[in-house]
Amino acid sequence: MTGTPKTLIPLLGDQLSFDLSSLEDADPATTVLLLMEVADETEYVGHHRAKIAFILSAMRHHAEALRDAGWMVDYIKLDDPDNSGSFTGEVARAIERHNPARIVVTEAGEWRVQAMLEEWADRFGLPVDIRLDTRFIASHAEFDTWAAGKKQLRMEFFYREMRRKTGLLMDGDKPEGGKWNYDSENRKSAQRTLLMPRPANFTPDAISQDVLELVRGRFPDNIGSLDHFAFATTRKQALEAQATFLDEALPQFGDFQDAMLAGEPFLWHAALSPYINVGLLDPLELCRAVEERYRDGKVPLNSAEGFIRQIIGWREFVRGVYWREGPDYVTRNHLDAHRPLPAFYWTGETDMHCLSQAIGQTIDHAYAHHIQRLMITGNFALLIGANPAQVHRWYLEVYADAYEWVELPNTLGMSQFADGGILGSKPYCSGGAYIDRMSDYCRPCRYDVKQRTGPDACPFNALYWHFLDRNTRKLRNNQRLAMPYRTWEKMAESDRQAVRDSASAFLDSLVPYA
Repeated sequence: MTGTPKTLIPLLGDQLSFDLSSLEDADPATTVLLLMEVADETEYVGHHRAKIAFILSAMRHHAEALRDAGWMVDYIKLDDPDNSGSFTGEVARAIERHNPARIVVTEAGEWRVQAMLEEWADRFGLPVDIRLDTRFIASHAEFDTWAAGKKQLRMEFFYREMRRKTGLLMDGDKPEGGKWNYDSENRKSAQRTLLMPRPANFTPDAISQDVLELVRGRFPDNIGSLDHFAFATTRKQALEAQATFLDEALPQFGDFQDAMLAGEPFLWHAALSPYINVGLLDPLELCRAVEERYRDGKVPLNSAEGFIRQIIGWREFVRGVYWREGPDYVTRNHLDAHRPLPAFYWTGETDMHCLSQAIGQTIDHAYAHHIQRLMITGNFALLIGANPAQVHRWYLEVYADAYEWVELPNTLGMSQFADGGILGSKPYCSGGAYIDRMSDYCRPCRYDVKQRTGPDACPFNALYWHFLDRNTRKLRNNQRLAMPYRTWEKMAESDRQAVRDSASAFLDSLVPYA
């Protein structure tokens, strides 16, 4: 290749796909693919150790797959003594090595990295072709056109547009079964069974073992265990995990997707989001496989629709909101919440059994399903008035599927209502009754979910009313909160004061994370 004009194509850590836009017209004979493990990305927050290990191992396996497919791959490991620590620094070193005529790259998934890419043309004096990420169904322009002029953005209506565009679960121009959304059929509590499915697990190979050893040595103080590492790290393994979900869990996913059971982190959930977000699985291909199972009579409509909604509805919607709202979205704090998160968010050591379970499995597996994130850890953070920027940072750190474009709107908007209602129409909060209804967490808990106030009462109960009380000015006119506010206002003043006192005493007892 000496003397031949070359194209340099940097592949970011969440771009582990063969159908990436930057590769569409690339010639392997005149192209160098650059994959970079850099400190900027592993250290900008205190990522869960299993998250770091998963991404680095998946990158290394993908590099091998690219080489096997005939590509020239330039791979920079994190412990390379000459590693500059940044994408820009490594691109600069690669330019010195390969003398490319141009750079082609698929757009980044978040503002911070996109800003780096947009500086490269001036910095390096080379043409830089930044291409749209075509792995998503809706482009930025398409989402912005849909959102233009709307006072409120609601996922449900965007989701319908994505159904029409893809044809998924459509009967002509109408939704399959006559309804767009079967969420009301997705709220059953679960019972333990010997037939409960399990996600596919994979024994770490030599590449993963090397990465695990690197992470143990380099990130000893980061949150998270490496003892349960069982991620798919190749596309072949990810497809095996996909097939396991389709065969074993999808049929009952719809009924039990909101359920929680102690000691059961995964239940009927897919646990495929890390593989989708890193690029090993194609989201539309997965949704078509789900639809095929429904068409073949193997899964009910509420399961197929509920899963597809999460992918082409929520996933696409939150990405659109992230890019539309801009890089200052992370600073929003509509409810003026500033309390630090309690220290037990990093240890799971709390007498509140629901939080101990959700955080404990997060530490073990870098995973919790959406209801645990929204209605346990997120709900508690909202009720205590935790700083939404810190809550966002925690979620970004601890989950293997967390990238800012998908995590930030879900956390700051949906969970913490810090954007004032851009993403969600109301704060998603509850007392202990919801948790008791949807889980078995409350039975062995040291707190009594039936009590509203006092030292033995479930803290969620007083905190729920205290949250509404202290945010009356900003929330009282929200129509979806009209009923609970009427209930609060009908309480005797002595009962309201007991709630305030009980909540305040509990809040004073929280030990902040240092």
